[in-house]
Amino acid sequence: MNKVIGATEIDESLEAEIAKNIHGLKCAGAALPHPANAEHEMSVDNLGILLRKVTKLSTHEVDKLIDELHGLRKKLETDRDRIQSEIARHSELSQAAMQLTSIISDNVKKLPPSH
Repeated sequence: MNKVIGATEIDESLEAEIAKNIHGLKCAGAALPHPANAEHEMSVDNLGILLRKVTKLSTHEVDKLIDELHGLRKKLETDRDRIQSEIARHSELSQAAMQLTSIISDNVKKLPPSH
């Protein structure tokens, strides 16, 4: 649940940053008189920078999720191995208890009858 909230916060901050950059592009385009081609190049450069920032943030978030999934996989494998070991140990103890019960039962049958 915390991860969903964290992702939402990142999405919101990313949207705010994008909106700020787009607003900055609009203001820069309106405030600076440039030839049409120079303004277009500036907007393309700014959009390229913005795209790199967004891509970097997204890639970083994906890398974090992959790392978390690898950690969860290791935990699952460790838990699986531990549970298999516990099941094997339980089976051995159960067999030993059955053998002891059988030995005790046989020996009780051999006792002389009480009067």
